[in-house]
Amino acid sequence: MIEDKETIDEFLARHSADVEEAVREAAAAEIMPRFRQLAEHEIDQKAGPHDLVTDADRNAELFLTSALGALLPGSVVVGEEAVHADPATYEAIQGDTPVWIVDPVDGTRQFVHGDDGFCTLVALVRHGVLLASWTYAPARGQLATAVRGGGAFLDGERLFAGPPEPGRALTVATSHPLYTTDEQKRALLPLWTDGVAPRPCGSAGLEYLAVARGEVDATAFSWEAAWDHAAGLLLVEEAGGAHLTLSGEPFRITGGNSLPFTAARDAATARHVAGLLSGVGSLREAS
Repeated sequence: MIEDKETIDEFLARHSADVEEAVREAAAAEIMPRFRQLAEHEIDQKAGPHDLVTDADRNAELFLTSALGALLPGSVVVGEEAVHADPATYEAIQGDTPVWIVDPVDGTRQFVHGDDGFCTLVALVRHGVLLASWTYAPARGQLATAVRGGGAFLDGERLFAGPPEPGRALTVATSHPLYTTDEQKRALLPLWTDGVAPRPCGSAGLEYLAVARGEVDATAFSWEAAWDHAAGLLLVEEAGGAHLTLSGEPFRITGGNSLPFTAARDAATARHVAGLLSGVGSLREAS
């Protein structure tokens, strides 16, 4: 059982590659054999026709739950599918125990439709602090990793998001309209303004990766589910980016955030987007 940050650092130094291997094995065993091969009986709905789950989601999460728990005895796994079955399991994020936050297939809609824009997300959290993350896009052969204080990497190459090009409209990936309420859509409307080019997001994990790579300037999301955000937020931070909620504070993985929130390539862009969302206007020059 891990007792303090020092031993967590030691664990990551020894076992980051083992976590990476577990993520790759889960995808190889349970996800990729079903990619573009899904049978009708392997696809179900959860909250509605756009909220899909497949046997790949369920089985990959079970695989990772077993593998990650074995790597770090005493830890717990909070996975999207397990929380759907028993919402009370989400409360572990609030506790003292090291928590693996898992989204086995982020972008299930894309996966079901044969699009390669999906990924597996894993993050290690303790006391609400994001410590490490793995973002694996198996159909694209991409693996991004981040360790708090240790940088962000894509396939071994260091990621630096950098500031957006001056004078260009900001590309902002926003909550997809299929998954937002009318109230949430209204909250995002301030982004439809001069100097901003909003578009619906795909896989949240891959949007965060695009921000960390400097390909997308920011995200604007209206929901808190930790499995969608944990891995990507650390990736963006370690690539030099920032995230802010409407209260002006960074997003808390434990919840209770003022929404919507943004993650951006740099702090100035995060302030600007958060300012637009809050109705304050541009905060790019704020200190």
